Amino acid sequence: MQRTWNGMAGWLLLRLAVVLHRTVAGPAARERVQLRRNTALRGAYRRGVTVPELAAQLGLSEGWVRQVLNGKRPPEVEEAA
Repeated sequence: MQRTWNGMAGWLLLRLAVVLHRTVAGPAARERVQLRRNTALRGAYRRGVTVPELAAQLGLSEGWVRQVLNGKRPPEVEEAA
C-alpha cells in the first residue's frame, strides 16, 4: 500500500510542478514560482517519478532536470526539450 500512495503523491507533485512551470510571470514572481516548482519536482522524483518523465512533462531537457535534482542552479535560459 505504501508504494501506491508514494506513486500517487509523486504524480500529484509532478502535476503541481507542471502547473507552476506554466504560470510564471514577472521577475520576482517567476523566482518564487520556480523555487516552488523545483521543490515539487524534487518531491516527485523522491516518490518514484523518473527523470525522463519529469523532463517530458515539463518540456525541459533531462540534463536540466538533473541539475535541479542535484541542487545546482540551472542556466539563466531554460532549454526546451
